[in-house]
Amino acid sequence: MRLLRRVEYEAVYGAGQRRSSPQFSVFFRAQTALPKNASGRDVPREGVAVESLAAGPTSRFGISVKKALGGAVVRNRIRRRIREILRRNRTEIPTGWDIVIHPRPAVAQAPFAALEAELVRLLRGIRSSGPKA
Repeated sequence: MRLLRRVEYEAVYGAGQRRSSPQFSVFFRAQTALPKNASGRDVPREGVAVESLAAGPTSRFGISVKKALGGAVVRNRIRRRIREILRRNRTEIPTGWDIVIHPRPAVAQAPFAALEAELVRLLRGIRSSGPKA
């Protein structure tokens, strides 16, 4: 699942934590509970199917690639590579988090295997991080 709105990104930046590596910065925060309606039922966030909520919490991702990293072709290639890493390592990624990934300039030239190892290591580290005190 993806973070789509600016407000969602700002919530992660403002109330979340950060981990960095030579090729990525990862911002993350625990997902908040769903609001309840008058009858006590969960009201899903916009864009979240009720069926997916019944399956359990999943992490939501946003990928923010700055224009300084290159033209549209380069930026889109970086995004595709990151999405593929997330797809291939779904089981390794902790659930229940909102995560924003910022690639650094070295990502454009790095081999895929190195990117995958580094990003998965960063995302595994989120599991051990509790919410901010």
